[in-house]
Amino acid sequence: MYVVMYSFKVKPKQELAFLDSWRALTKLIYEYEGSLGSRLHKKNALHYIAYAQWPNKTVFEAAGDKLPKEANIYQDLMRISCEEIEVLEKFEVIEDLIKQKPYG
Repeated sequence: MYVVMYSFKVKPKQELAFLDSWRALTKLIYEYEGSLGSRLHKKNALHYIAYAQWPNKTVFEAAGDKLPKEANIYQDLMRISCEEIEVLEKFEVIEDLIKQKPYG
């Protein structure tokens, strides 16, 4: 598995626009580009961290050409709602021990 981490610094009063566009774009990338989805974390009031999971680096690097035109709308909304969007890291997953529910 391959992971890409992002940082989003959202403009004041743009949180809902950012969240809506992030969800919609993530869904399209999953449906059309072969990603395994993404998780979004709130670092503080206007700073979010996300990581997108991919089956492997090859699938990630080949992504981008299969999205429908509506993806452009969500990409534009994300850019407009953010002061800064940055790729923090790209790396391979060696082991995955995350569970969906607590032990016991």
